[in-house]
Amino acid sequence: MVNVPETVDAYCPKCKKHTAHKVERVKKRKASELKQGQRRFRKVTSGYRGFPRAKPEGREKPTRRIALKYKCTICKKSTQPPGRRSKKFEIKE
Repeated sequence: MVNVPETVDAYCPKCKKHTAHKVERVKKRKASELKQGQRRFRKVTSGYRGFPRAKPEGREKPTRRIALKYKCTICKKSTQPPGRRSKKFEIKE
């Protein structure tokens, strides 16, 4: 389990120094129906055909990638570093 504090000292590329950052978890937004991949997927799955891709072998991964957004308290610029994997995640006050 990963416990992350609500505010952390991190490097701000705009201020060019370490400042206090507010931590926020990023939620996945709804996928657009107008993207080419989604249009192709809808076309292939429509009608009497089956699913276009084979089911993956093995089992589901035990962890999920947690995406965090760091917002600078001084200049309000947000940065999003690469996600970290963990089973459980919590932001502590």
